[in-house]
Amino acid sequence: MKTVFLLFDSVNRLMLEPYGGELLKTPNFKRLAERSVTFDNHYIGSMPCMPARRDMQSGRHTFLHRSWGPLEPFDNSFPELLKSSGSYSHLISDHYHYFEDGGATYHTRYNSFDFIRGQESDPWKVMLEAPIDRIREQYHPSQNDPASKQNPYHYMINREFIKEEADFPSVKCFAAGYEFLDKNRNADNWFLQIETFDPHEPFFAPARLKEKFQTDYEGPILDWPRYERVSEPQDEIDELRANYMALLTLCDELLGKFLDYFDEHDMWKDTALILTTDHGFLLGEHDWWAKNRMPMYEEISHIPLFVYHPDHKDKAGQRRKSLTQTIDLMPTICEIHGAEIPAEVAGQSLLRLLEKDESDREAAIFGYWGGGINVVDGRYTYFCYPKDMQNQELYQYTLMPTHMTKMFTVDELKSASLVGPFDFTKGVPLLRVAHRSKADTKTHSYHFPEKMLDTTTVLYDLETDPGQTTPIDDPQVTERLNAALFRLMAENDAPAETVQRMKDSLLD
Repeated sequence: MKTVFLLFDSVNRLMLEPYGGELLKTPNFKRLAERSVTFDNHYIGSMPCMPARRDMQSGRHTFLHRSWGPLEPFDNSFPELLKSSGSYSHLISDHYHYFEDGGATYHTRYNSFDFIRGQESDPWKVMLEAPIDRIREQYHPSQNDPASKQNPYHYMINREFIKEEADFPSVKCFAAGYEFLDKNRNADNWFLQIETFDPHEPFFAPARLKEKFQTDYEGPILDWPRYERVSEPQDEIDELRANYMALLTLCDELLGKFLDYFDEHDMWKDTALILTTDHGFLLGEHDWWAKNRMPMYEEISHIPLFVYHPDHKDKAGQRRKSLTQTIDLMPTICEIHGAEIPAEVAGQSLLRLLEKDESDREAAIFGYWGGGINVVDGRYTYFCYPKDMQNQELYQYTLMPTHMTKMFTVDELKSASLVGPFDFTKGVPLLRVAHRSKADTKTHSYHFPEKMLDTTTVLYDLETDPGQTTPIDDPQVTERLNAALFRLMAENDAPAETVQRMKDSLLD
């Protein structure tokens, strides 16, 4: 069997025509929906980027035990499992987080990989002298911190080397995908993952696409929203949204050319195709930008999923209402390629849902490590927060003690003790590392609970309030979802302190 997995980053599902989007045209996402099965209730698990990818590879939720970090030695990784079934796996990606300390074990699980340079803060090109001042003048002050040598600096420099459309990393990713297919599409038993950081911020798209989304903004480059509440004047809000739409249009075009390739070479007859994203993105909805800081509204947590399988081509254009999650991708890919699905996997293969829209999943949980634990059942979303986000008993459970871009400090590791095992660690104990004090800002990022705001437990009815504007009070629903929350925490062997902090908040 052959599979292509297309993974975009930060796709706002409601921007896509197959999901009711009306602000821009996405004809190729629509074209894919007409060829595949579209999942209408597909949700994330762990947030943000690398936690989501650990969910994808392992088929288990990450966020109950760990924040951003590498794959662990005990994790079941689907590319590794494909090797045992005789399938070759190849990753093509410009997602530079794979090549930081917090992601260093993911890409090496594949048989081979191709890394495309230049996205966002990828430390790719270097300019240390005079041109820096000239370059900084081209950017809005909100994304132009002279003290920074990591975030805006690298993006500004990288952009100096992306002049033609063919230079864009996402374009290069798909070009590398065609190269793989030209050489290997007639072979059997392979898995190809084409993954691009787009439309993740910064929203840098070819000029011809930006021209389609004109605004009244006349200032310097403004394409990287702050992870904050919306406070900009309207012209800046419009500019940021326009740049996102231009970049999403590029993604749609890249998808269209890829579908053309499938058509030209009749790959539909023997190749499965899966497309999704890791999480969504707020573009001013709920008066917030981005993710990580605010509640996990539908724009963040409810994501697109399209699945085509040659054995189910007669289901083209159909939709599925069953509740699905990111953790379901791993067992799906394993089943497609005849690889055994390990007992530790919590996800469920989607192949049976292609045949018939029946699922036994009554509810699902998702969240950030140390944040609220959110519950969804297809109609209601329930944001469950600890009462005191600033003073929680929190531990990271890991054998790979790294944060996003750096190792755990020596001081952090002085708190470590060996505990466990959990039921998914194959008998292996783990380091239990205490979360650093909220006063220690050096190790904090937007991925830690001290940065989260609007942390009030609320219940929304998506049927009557799809925009999640007005929380409801329904004790019967709350009681049912409370029960689902604690059942799912138990099924995922959540740490005792995590269970206790939710009990103290919800069941007093």
